[in-house]
Amino acid sequence: MRDNDVPEIRSLPLFQEMEDQNFEALIRGAYVQTFPPQVELITEGDPADFLHVVISGSVELFAAWNRRQTTMATVRPISTFILAATIKDAPYLMSARTMEKSRLVLIPSMDVRDVFETDSRFARAVVSELAQCYRSVVKNTKDLKLRSSIERLANYILRIHTTHDRAMQFDLNLEKRRLASFLGMTSENLSRAIKSLRPYGVEIDGQRVTITDLADLEQLAKPSPLIDDYSI
Repeated sequence: MRDNDVPEIRSLPLFQEMEDQNFEALIRGAYVQTFPPQVELITEGDPADFLHVVISGSVELFAAWNRRQTTMATVRPISTFILAATIKDAPYLMSARTMEKSRLVLIPSMDVRDVFETDSRFARAVVSELAQCYRSVVKNTKDLKLRSSIERLANYILRIHTTHDRAMQFDLNLEKRRLASFLGMTSENLSRAIKSLRPYGVEIDGQRVTITDLADLEQLAKPSPLIDDYSI
């Protein structure tokens, strides 16, 4: 691992408060690897051998069943996945693949569990991150079950708008096929939802999104802090 990677990893909330010697023990067996696009990093159902930290690029978490596949989340720097399986020594519930050229740190799960048992600050950080993940799952489930397809798309656009310093123009940075899967709709339904947003002040041309009437969009979306997660 390069020396300049260590401060970035250390700065993550998961590792910030832990004892120095425990952090050193944790990363002693870790290694950094660069992957090209579309490489499957982990497979649903396999043992959780490593905790992954995304340093650069982006990773898609996805699941499959009965010849169907759906996007669960997109992981961007600097963040970890999948912590719950690592701590429980359980099989992965999702697969992961790179969306672009990506650099990742792989930390052996056994080392993570060993430090979890001995470092109370790290253990508290793990509990906090798992609690946040649980709340995100609940919010996403509410979004899927309580909103129509156009409402889900409208709120997704508002979340990107918020995380991009409230810019009125920005890129989706996600293939429409993957966006449709993430929002729980078919590509055809996504196309219809995109057209349906035009009267509400949203134009989507390829990857480019232009908001021309924010008030109308917010009136349609009715964003709620009890549903919407602004930490995309």
